[in-house]
Amino acid sequence: MREKNLTKLAQKKWIISRNLSLAMMFIYFGFILLVAYNKQLMGSLIVPGLSWGILLGALVIVSVWILIYIYVRWTNNYYDRKVKQISQGER
Repeated sequence: MREKNLTKLAQKKWIISRNLSLAMMFIYFGFILLVAYNKQLMGSLIVPGLSWGILLGALVIVSVWILIYIYVRWTNNYYDRKVKQISQGER
């Protein structure tokens, strides 16, 4: 039973990791594709001194922090608690 619970937990961790990685890849490659194929948009100014390219580049960095925060919160609040419960033989 313990191995079955560990397997289910490992599957959940894999799903969370995969989904967050796919989200990051979508954000990053979306930004790179915009830089490569829509230079006019990326170079256009929102306000003097701030272009869409700079703003979106900064948002890519912020999105990394947000995705890391989501993963750490999930790990601390769910995964670690479940590992402890399984190791102690609880449900």
